[in-house]
Amino acid sequence: MLLDRVQIVLVKTRFPENIGMAARACANMGCPGICLVDPERWEREKAAPLATPKGQNLLDKVLVSPTLAKAVGSSSLVLGTTARTGGWRKALLAPGQAAREVAAALARGENVSLVFGPEDRGLNNEEITHCQRLVTIPTDAAASSLNLAQAVLLMLYECANAVRAAGLGDAEKDDAPATGRAVTAEEQERLMGALKEMLLRLDYLHGDNPDYFL
Repeated sequence: MLLDRVQIVLVKTRFPENIGMAARACANMGCPGICLVDPERWEREKAAPLATPKGQNLLDKVLVSPTLAKAVGSSSLVLGTTARTGGWRKALLAPGQAAREVAAALARGENVSLVFGPEDRGLNNEEITHCQRLVTIPTDAAASSLNLAQAVLLMLYECANAVRAAGLGDAEKDDAPATGRAVTAEEQERLMGALKEMLLRLDYLHGDNPDYFL
């Protein structure tokens, strides 16, 4: 598949129908996997009609994870999507910019996770700490929120275009030379945890919000 090392991660999804539509989007764009993090409801029979025949296989393989950290643990690049800006949400990428980073990671043989928050509120501040990069889809200011499946489709479309532009079809990826292994998100979490503990013991991090300054 065109995006065979990319997984869609849906956090605390509320409606199975949106999962079905996301599965159809994944099938359309050659993305093989969906992982649900603590979904409010996961009912395959409600998702199935909106997945269409092409998305049924993806519904059969849906993974469910209790935490976002575990869901993205094997990925070296984790991109979170957000409609909000400011505060911790800085250096936001446009979808095309994010897609080029995805294509570069895939060319190196790395796993990628694209993370989407709940339909009603998006990713919260704690959840975005598990994402290395944040992406925002420019919309009209009067209607900034996209349907979940629409956002999934748009991001995967940009990623598929970037992969094609980089000449990374399935045949080219199969023949790509092996390079050094990239660190995974799980390993990065352990590193940051150790760094935080050390800086707290040195009293370098202090105040009411040490995570922000970290």
